[in-house]
Parts: sequence; C-alpha cells; structure tokens
Amino acid sequence: MSLAAGSGHHFFRVLTPTSDASEIAEWAGGKGRNLHALTASGFQVPSWSVIGLDVFAEFARGSGLDECLAALPAAGRSGDGERGARETAAGIAALIEAAPLGERVTEAIALAYAQVGGGLVAVRSSGAQEDGTEHSFAGQFDSFLNVRGLDQVAAHVRRCWASGFSERSLRYRARHRLPLDPGGVAVVVQRMVPAERSGVLFTADPVTGRGDRHVVSAVHGLGEGLVSGAVDADTVVMDAATGEPLTTVTGEKRERYDAGAGPGCVVSPVAPEDRGALSLTAGDLARLHRVGVRATAHCGTPQDIEWAIADGTLWILQSRPVTALGRPYGTGPEREAPEGEVRLWDNSNIVESFGGVVSPLTYSFAADTYAKVYESYARALGVRGDRLREVQEWTPHLLGYFHGRVYYNLHHWYRMVRLAPLYPLNRRVLEKSLGVSESISDECADALHPFTPRTGLRGRFSRLARTAVFAGRFLTVRKSVETFHRDFYRAYEVFNNVDYDALPGDETYRRFRRLQRELIEKWGPMQVLDATVLLSVGVLALLTRRWLPAAPDWFTWAAAAPGGPVESAEPVRALAGLAARVRADDEVRRLLERTDDADAHRALREGGHTGVLAAVDAYVAAYGYRSPDELKLEVPDLRENPAGLFTLLREALPGTAGGGPGGRGEEADAYLDRRLRGPRRWVYERVRRKARAALADRERLRFCRTRAFGAAKRMLRAMGRDLARVGAIDSWADVFMLRLEEVRGAYEGHIAHTELKELAALRRRQLAAGAARHAPSRFTTRGAPYWSGNLERAGWTGGPAARSGVRELRGTPCCPGVAEGLAVVTDSPREIGGGILVAYRTDPGWVPALASAAAVLVERGSPLTHVAVVARELGIPTVVQVKDVTTEIRTGTLLRVDGAAGTVTVLADPPADDTADGPAVPPDSRRTETHP
Repeated sequence: MSLAAGSGHHFFRVLTPTSDASEIAEWAGGKGRNLHALTASGFQVPSWSVIGLDVFAEFARGSGLDECLAALPAAGRSGDGERGARETAAGIAALIEAAPLGERVTEAIALAYAQVGGGLVAVRSSGAQEDGTEHSFAGQFDSFLNVRGLDQVAAHVRRCWASGFSERSLRYRARHRLPLDPGGVAVVVQRMVPAERSGVLFTADPVTGRGDRHVVSAVHGLGEGLVSGAVDADTVVMDAATGEPLTTVTGEKRERYDAGAGPGCVVSPVAPEDRGALSLTAGDLARLHRVGVRATAHCGTPQDIEWAIADGTLWILQSRPVTALGRPYGTGPEREAPEGEVRLWDNSNIVESFGGVVSPLTYSFAADTYAKVYESYARALGVRGDRLREVQEWTPHLLGYFHGRVYYNLHHWYRMVRLAPLYPLNRRVLEKSLGVSESISDECADALHPFTPRTGLRGRFSRLARTAVFAGRFLTVRKSVETFHRDFYRAYEVFNNVDYDALPGDETYRRFRRLQRELIEKWGPMQVLDATVLLSVGVLALLTRRWLPAAPDWFTWAAAAPGGPVESAEPVRALAGLAARVRADDEVRRLLERTDDADAHRALREGGHTGVLAAVDAYVAAYGYRSPDELKLEVPDLRENPAGLFTLLREALPGTAGGGPGGRGEEADAYLDRRLRGPRRWVYERVRRKARAALADRERLRFCRTRAFGAAKRMLRAMGRDLARVGAIDSWADVFMLRLEEVRGAYEGHIAHTELKELAALRRRQLAAGAARHAPSRFTTRGAPYWSGNLERAGWTGGPAARSGVRELRGTPCCPGVAEGLAVVTDSPREIGGGILVAYRTDPGWVPALASAAAVLVERGSPLTHVAVVARELGIPTVVQVKDVTTEIRTGTLLRVDGAAGTVTVLADPPADDTADGPAVPPDSRRTETHP
C-alpha cells in the first residue's frame, strides 16, 4: 500500500516498498520502479520512498507550470537552436524555484522524508520514462547526496523537478525524437549509506558489449568521485560465469568523497598506502559477482548497478539496464560477439596532426606516407626477406579511418617500437609520448611482434645483428640528422620554387611522385631519431625515479627539454618581432585594428606601408606552412590565405606573452645541483644531453615534415584544378573527396574519369553524416571494424557528454608555474587574447598563438607534442591529458592552473550570458571543414 498525503478524494502517493506494483508502475518513475523490483526480490537496498508523479502534477497545476509545459514542444523546437533550449530550461527552472509548494505538496514531501527515518538522505530524480530498456536518460536528471532536514529536502525536490526540463534533458529528448515533455518527474528519497567503498557494476562489458564479462569500478568513500570522473577508480573485469578476475587496473584514487555538514560531499586525500592497493577484496568481488548474476537473471537484461559497502554490508543503491547494448545478448545474430582479429584504436597524439574530420585525400596520403616511412625504417635496421614481407603486411595499416576521423591502429605501433632493442622500456615511453589513456596488458604487449620471431641460435643472432645496426645509428644519429637536413632543403628548394598551377597536370603529377621518392621515402632511417627519443627519455625517467624519487612530475620533461632555442619556437619569436614592429608604428597598428583580417594585406599595400608588408611577406615565406591544421590538405595555409596571420598578429599586439623567455631548464638545473652530484650526476647529464639533443633534432625534422606536406599540398591542389578543367570532377575542391590511389589512377589510367564525380559526391555526403557523430577517443574492434556492431558498441552513435560540475581537474604536468585567468575554450588558435588556452587538441600551427597564452590546457596530447615542447621553451604553465576539460570548462571560467601539480581549479563560473558565446568544444566537432 501507499502512504497518503492530503484529504478526501484528493490524496497524493508517497510510495514505499510495500506499495502495490500497479501503483509503482504508474507513479514512481524509472528509478522508483527499479528500487521496488530490487527490494521485492530480496536485494539489500537502503530505505527509500518516492514522491509520486501525481505530487508533481499537483504542483504543476497550482504553480502555473502546466501551462508552460503545454507550450513546451513549440518552445523547444522553435527556439533559435542552443539558445532556445537554454532559455526554455532556464525559464522552467525559475518558475519551479519561485512557485509556492502548497500545503498538500509540502505534506507529501515531509511524509516521504519521515518514511526513511529523516537524517541524511539522497534526493534523486525519477523520470516517468527513465531507466527504460531503450532509453536510460542516464546523466540527464539530477541527484543530490547528503541532504539533511525537511527544508533542504524540499529545496532539492524542486531541483529534481527542474532537472526533468534541463537543457541537457531537452536536447537528449530532441536527439532521440522523444516528446519534450517528460511526463512528469517523481523524486526518490533514500537513506544515505556511510560508504567505505562505492562503485558501479556492469553485468556486460559497456565498451565491447560482451555478455560474458562483468566490469566493476570502485573508489574509496561515496561514489560521487567515480560518477563525476574526479577520482581515478580501480577497474576489475570478471568472467561472467565464474566471477574470476580477468584483468585488474589499480587507479590512483588520490581522493575520496564523504558526507559533509551540508548538501554535497567533502573531499579528502586517500592515505598513500591505500592508493596503490586495490580497494576491493576477493570476498567483495565474489559478492558483487553473485549480485550481478542475480540482477541480470531477475531483470532479463544486463544491468548497470550502483553499489556501496558499509560495515560489511553490500548495499544496492540503483540498477538500470545497460541500454548501450541494445537488445539483450543472445536475442539476435546482430548482437553475437564478433569474432576475428582484435584491433585497438586510439586518437591520442594523432589528433595533433589530423584533428576532427579530415578528407579522404588527407587520410589516404597520410596512411601512404606512414607506410612508406616505416617500411624504410625497417629496411634501415637490416630487416630483409620474409621478415620484411611480414612488416609490409602491417605498415600500410598503421592508421584507421572512421567516419572521417583518423586513429592509430595501436597494436601496430607496438610492433613498430619492437623493431628497436629495449622494447619493455620503449613501449612505456611510447605510451607517454603518444598520451594514451591506459597501457595495454603485459600479456598483450609480449604477444605483439613486427614479424614471426626466430628461435634458437639463429634467432639470437638475428636480434643481436639488429641491435648492432640500431646501436650504430643511435650513436651517429646527430650526424645523420645533419646530413638529412642538408639534403632535404637542397631538394625542397627545387620543389618549392615552382608555380604548379602553370604546369600541365601530368607534369605536376610526375613531380609529386618524385617528391614522394626524394623527400618522403628517404625519411625512414630518420625514425631512428624517434627511437632515440624514446630510449633516452625512458632511461632519463628511470634514473630520475631511482636517484631522485621525490622529483615532481614535471621534472623529467623539463630536464629533457632542448637546451637551446628549438626550431618549432621560431614562429613565436618571429611573430613577437613582427608585433613589436607594428606596436612601434601607431598608424599601422590602428589600420590593422580596424581592418578585417581578409583585407589587411591589401590595406597595408594600398597604405604604402611597404616595410611592414615586407616583414609580413617574409614571415609567410618562412613559416607559411606552419598554420593550424597544417597537415590537412583541404585546409589552406598562410601562403594561400594569410588572413590567419593577421588574426594571430592582432592577438600578439598587447604583448601579453605568458611565462618567461628562458623556459624551465634552469629550474631543472637548480634542482639537480641541490640533489645529485658525483658519478651519478655525470651519468645523468650524459643521458640528459642525448635526450635534449634528440628532442631538438626531432623538432627540426617536424619542421621538415611540415614543409614536405606543404609542397605536396600545393601539388595536389594544382592537380585538383587540372582535373576540374578537364571535367573529371565538378569543382577543384572535390579532389579532397578522392583517395590518393584514385588521384593516381586518374593520371596512370587505373580509373575511368567518369567515376570521379560520383565518388566525390558520395564521399562528401558520407563525411557530412560522419561529422555529426560522437567520436570516442579510444575503442576496440574485433574482426571487420565497421561490421558486427563494433562501432555501435564503441559509442559512435552516442551524444557528447554532459558537464558534471567538478571544480578541480587533473592532468599530466608538462611545465611548472601557476597562472590565473579566464578560460578560452577553442578549436582554433585565433581567439586566445591573453587568456588560458583550453583545447581538445593542438597541432604545430598553434605555436604562434602561445605568445598570448597565460597557460595551456589540452585534453588530448602528451608531454612530447609540439605545443608542449614549445610551451616549456617559453616557460608557459602547461597541463595535458586533462580528461573532459573541454566538456567541463566554458569560455569565461576563471581558472587557476598549477603546471607543476597538473591541477586545474575552477575559481569562478562565467556569467550566465557568457555561455552562449563560449560553449565547451564538443570532442567530435574539431575543425570539420573539408574544403576551403
């Protein structure tokens, strides 16, 4: 039965575990229905009650909210996009907050609170359609922990009601083509459990969709730290049938969340001895497995279960279907676990070069280049015969292409690293340099080989010979780089000083093939330099851990930073010099400040400012290829469109460069002087010198790569104009919709010219559709990647994540220093203006923009990316691998960045009006242009 509030025929339902199932189904909402089913089945569930949907309906009638909701479909659809949804949500929230509850509604809330015994409770939204088998509404409605006292409970009931009409909830409904009125919001009031440990149990792998796996994540204290993503949790994958742990990842668990004096949580540090230990015992895992098996059997579908352990009791707080799996496992062939080769895809680091959606021509040119370079690298290490043929099987597949996004086929990169000696060390440094979020297991790493390993004496001799070849190249790499650098620029000058639009198309094509042979295919031996970076930085990190165990996280990267000016930082210095020249000329400064970027070059010429114009042209000639998205063939560089330079120049005029000119090498020197002397210091400096020289040389070669791609970009664009002139494609920009082999086929006779128009049109449609998809940063496929539900299981059909409201984020410290300022969340380096640059990813073209950044935060990246290296050179506090920073932080948020600790603290939220101007950048929409 249900408890009643009110009198006569008009009473409100406060639902409890003893309520009839029919009343629960009608009035309790999704969470309430699930709690009732769990309790009835004998699961250990904390005391709960539900303020029914009819209570909300009474409040809506008495407050005038029902009239507002009646107009909601029109308001939700006819508003001006994001602003319309935002204003609708804000209006409803204000009405719910201000309207009187009324005596009977207040009585119902008091009755629900008394039913669970008062004291400390959780107040949770329970939408009418929530936690269904098709749409879970996970994360769309609000829950509040540690609420005490009737007044606070009533206030949080209002907030739960309002969350049913929040901006994210309205968008979720629109995205899934659901009615915008959720049909009301019930509210669960549940006794708080003083959790010692908390977590989530999935009874099917939420990433791969495998039904033969259970996945447990756990933290110390309450589960808020896990749900918000603020705490790096432990994760255990168990066999669904036996409960045997298959893989275990121990998270850092630096903090724990517990109940405080008021609503919300108190954050405190976890004891150091508990951070490195698994928070769950074998007995805990066994109990969780038994609960998972029971819940899945009872509900008939895999479950997402929130749990807590207190005083030895395992409490079940919530359970909902794992809707990402679609139909329950085994109910149809489309949900059978796919078979075939396991591939691990990761966009770490590659987003620096090929961020967001890229054209088919860019992807295919990049994949072809990677294949040629790394096959050449294997040859340079003496790989021949059958083993070389095995290498040639995987080098063309180092990259993958999913709905327009580029990913590393990560297992092949481990194979590539294994070509050099000291694989166990190098693979760890590879993971750091790429910025991957997690390591693969040792078992998987050991099973990856570039070719079938030989056994016995022959195998040992083969490894010894390859090690000797590598050692020789390692010791002479500096000389090799100098030789390559000289020969590269000698050949580059030949390719660069040509007007390709004036040549016949087939002549441009012949020169393009020659460029591939002379500039790209000869690059292979230079990959020894990347191996040198991995090896030297890895040894430096080992020595640091052994001899300087108390060194801060940023120290190794600062110690390895190149000692002198790096070539990648030259555009920053040149831009600063150009800005100083403009500042000294008031007339030129005023002209640039009032002239549109696209017209600035012409305005300088017409104004007779020949000196400044010459300086601008000199910058473009020297660094024109170094521009945002410089490796994307479809994006024009500064040589083709210098407008972007004037944007950067205007930002640099105030002279607000962050950091200091000397970088952080001096701090590393001082630290070493205080703590390391004698023979150990001598050894450390020898290794450090090798690492610094290798990193400096790597930056030089990256500049060579930029110029080689720039020359190829000019040639391929000229070929596009040629194909358009002869009618093979409708527009010259359609060339970007073709793959490299199709462009070759047009000139070599492998493809009929009549095919190209239809191919370009098809690809353009596919690319536009792919741009609307959410792109996960890391996922696994089995067998043919696009089939058997691989991408659906990986989350490609989901939407962007909602903000959790966390006030502190953590990442990998790159450059020490503290900065406070307003966040500029951007996917372009053109709108920084002295603030704290917050980006999902960066590329080398962002380097000039660092001159006006107080600090740099990057969601995807590593301490060895170009921007991180240059930021250390300039002394700008920098943190990379800051999970969800572009989701959680909005433009205008006041931040404090500690580059040494790797922390980002929110000091103040932006004014409400700023949210429309500076939204977080969704990670699936980075610079999606596909043609100029």
